This record gives sequence, structure tokens and C-alpha cells, in this order.
Amino acid sequence: MSDEEPEPDRQPHQFSEGQGLDEDYEEFTLDPEALNADPSQVDPVDTRVLTDLLDERNIPKDRVDVESLMEVGLSYMGINRFEEATETFARAAQFAADDSLEEQEAWTNKGVAHAQLEEWDEAVGAYREALRIDDDSEHAASAETNLAYALHESGRTEQALEHAERAVEIDPRFPQAWYNRGFFLVERGLLEDAVTAFDNAIRLGMRNAEVLEEKARALDELGREDEAEQAAERAEEIRKEAEQEMVREQSEGGAGGMGAGGAGGPGGAPGGAAPDRDRGGDDLDLGGL
Repeated sequence: MSDEEPEPDRQPHQFSEGQGLDEDYEEFTLDPEALNADPSQVDPVDTRVLTDLLDERNIPKDRVDVESLMEVGLSYMGINRFEEATETFARAAQFAADDSLEEQEAWTNKGVAHAQLEEWDEAVGAYREALRIDDDSEHAASAETNLAYALHESGRTEQALEHAERAVEIDPRFPQAWYNRGFFLVERGLLEDAVTAFDNAIRLGMRNAEVLEEKARALDELGREDEAEQAAERAEEIRKEAEQEMVREQSEGGAGGMGAGGAGGPGGAPGGAAPDRDRGGDDLDLGGL
């Protein structure tokens, strides 16, 4: 065995004592900040809750372009992506100024998107929230007539006419509101008033098969068979024209998905209005009103 040399004595390393920590030093941690939410009120399956809370905490309202969010939602509606539209309009409502017209418009359009998904309770809730903000604004007529439609579809028909009436009071030049009013009046047996409502919808530019068919139904029940037959024939002509137009577009390779809103409901039913900004009507004289 070779002789082992003894190891030199190791001197302990002197660490710097530093300047120490300030009294107000906050301990570093990788844990997230506590969120202001009651866990008992949060659905653990709803992953959007965390996103919403973080949005409220980290993104000031004045840094969000609500107008652009609204346009994105309308674009989703135009390509029938209604679930994405509901989420986008919800974001727009969240970041709009409290109780502003922008917030009201977002709630109204959110209701339209839910209606396209046949989520009637959600649609009713969105329209009611829009009307809570302002029941006499430029968006209130859309919210009222769409609320009437959603209530009817969810089986609450006794309330539907009230909101349809309110819609035409707010905006007497809104054709969809007149159509829905006429439909509910037929159901109540008020046929003469219903025919007048359908005529007003037609004068304001709602010239589709549904409104003519409903008018024909009311005229027939009134015993005005000749007028009913004329309206029914015109409705059939419009349907054939629409079918021919669809065939032509398909042959040219220009067919696309149908956008939201607009016409009456299928097979003799009221209809929901298009989202605000998409709806319109000719500014015509409503003789006799």
C-alpha cells in the first residue's frame, strides 16, 4: 500500500451576509392569486368561469374594443356558428360600459344566438336583461319581439302577445314585430287586427312566403276566400322563386350557409328578428295606423 498524504484542513466558506430584506417584502410563490369567487356558486365543470374571472381581473374594460367583439359575434352568426356567437356576445356584454346601449345590444344579440340553438330559457334571460337596461331604446323593439318569439317557443304563449304589442309601440316601422303581432292575434281570434298587422309587415318590406301564408290563414277564417286564395298563390310563387334562386346559386358554386334571423318561423309560427345591425325595414307610410 502506498502512503496516503493527509488532506489539508478545509476552511469553512464565508457567505455574504447581504443587505437583508425590507419589512414589506412579500414572499415569492408560484401559487395563483386568490380569485374573488364563491366556490359553492361555481360549476367545476364550467372551464369558462376561470377565464371570465381572469378577464375581469387582468383586462381593463376601456382596453377592450366592444365594437369589434360585436362584429365577430355577427360574423359567427352569418356562418351558423351560434355557440361561438353566444360566447362572443357574452364577452361584449361583459366589457361594455355598465347599462350602456352597447351592453344592451350585446344581450339582445346573445338572445338571438341562443334562439338559433333553440335554447329558449337562455334566450328569454338574455332578452330580459337587455330590457332591464332600457325598455325604450333603439334596441328595445328587437328585444321585445324576440322575447315574444322565445316565450311562444318555450310554451309561455300567454305572455307573448303582450311583448309583441310592446315591440310595435316602441318601433312601428319594424316589420318582424308586426308579423309576430299578427301571428299572436290570429291565435287569439282577433282576425281583422291580424290582417292589418300582416299588411303593415308587408308594407315595411317583409315580402316572404310566411307572412303571406299567415295572412291567407286569417283571411280564410274571416270568410274572405278570394283574398285568401290570392295571398296563398303569391306565397307559393315566392317559394318557387326562392327555390329557383337556390338552384341557380348551387349551379354557379355560390351556395352558402344561411345567416341568422329575419323571416317568420317554420310552418306557421312567429319568427325571431335578425341580430341588431342586421335588421332593417323600408321607411314606408303605414296607412291607417
